Amino acid sequence: MSYQVWFAFMLACWVISVSPGAGAIASMSSGLSYGFRRGYYNAIGLQLALLLQILIVAAGAGVLFATTPWAFVLVKWLGVLYLLYLAYVQWMAPAQVMDVQIQPAQFKSRRGLLLNGFLVNMSNPKAIVFLLAVLPQFVDLQRPQWLQYAIMASTMIAIDLIVMAGYTGLAAKVLGLLKSPQQQKLLNRAFALLFACAAGVLSMLHQG
Repeated sequence: MSYQVWFAFMLACWVISVSPGAGAIASMSSGLSYGFRRGYYNAIGLQLALLLQILIVAAGAGVLFATTPWAFVLVKWLGVLYLLYLAYVQWMAPAQVMDVQIQPAQFKSRRGLLLNGFLVNMSNPKAIVFLLAVLPQFVDLQRPQWLQYAIMASTMIAIDLIVMAGYTGLAAKVLGLLKSPQQQKLLNRAFALLFACAAGVLSMLHQG
């Protein structure tokens, strides 16, 4: 994986992580309910699930591309279309209050928060679809694939840990922004444009 490809992947990771979703809601809920130090176990659980999902995608994509030469092109353009679909959905998304439940702190242990984060990511089928559509496009098939997937997994998890730390620690302020319909609409459309830009970058990648 060249530095240029890694840099493009790193930028895509920031877009994916910062975009409000189930993981962000779970992190904000944990931060509001249990504070940063305890609530952050939820974010660690999210990453354990993400790592497992990446391993699943890496194993499946590696076999697929090795046995089916045209699979890369097919998956690539499906990925582009999926990113454009996400851009459309994000652009059209109505402003709504994010449903964050505040629970008494004594009801969940650190292990419980870890498991909660893991289940939040593992129960989201969109995560696997997204990873399958995007990750393989950044792999150079002329180089060891598992090393490249390890680099991508490390990059993605590190960035997501930083972003979820922000959601966990600044939950009240973030929720204050997201509760404003006008600000949420602007945020949705900003991420729609970012998804569209990511689709453009993906369309220009070629198989190594």
